[in-house]
Amino acid sequence: MAELINHPRVMQKLQDEIRAAVNGAGHVTEDHLGTLRYLRAVIRETLRLHAPLPLLLPRETLEDTERRGYGVPAGTRVVINAWAIGRDPATWERAEEFVPERFVDDPAEYGAGHDDFRAVPFGAGRRGCPGVGFAVPSMELALAGLLYHFDWEPPLAAGGAASKLDLSELFGISVRLKTALHVVAKPWSP
Repeated sequence: MAELINHPRVMQKLQDEIRAAVNGAGHVTEDHLGTLRYLRAVIRETLRLHAPLPLLLPRETLEDTERRGYGVPAGTRVVINAWAIGRDPATWERAEEFVPERFVDDPAEYGAGHDDFRAVPFGAGRRGCPGVGFAVPSMELALAGLLYHFDWEPPLAAGGAASKLDLSELFGISVRLKTALHVVAKPWSP
């Protein structure tokens, strides 16, 4: 939500998509989710920039191996830095920018076998998060519902100008915003 508040063009485009899909039904349902391509792109881009777990669970190599010229002996603990992968400028054009359009035509699913591992917010492969099939539709329904029913704005700063939200993160087992998310919700009706 914070990225959308700081990028009102993206939020408006997403609200337009959601409101057109719902088209008088009164509320967002799971049936609408399959048509909301931009919603999926916004969530994927958000998870790319703000991985909920910055470091995935450690793994241990079973045998000696070599990766990109580095020898990794058997028994070595390996930790995947999902936060760094999502912001790697060698992988992502404009890596530090919020650009959901990069995912609009990307059919890859989170951690699926055909994923190229550029973004791994849920891990990947057989050790990936078993709850991804619940988590993703839950995020989609929650965000779509909030954006369908309300218009959102940042609070006004001193002098009456709209303030930009601070997206500084606090790292721990999970990542969260360092400061509380204060926004203004205005009810919307068709």
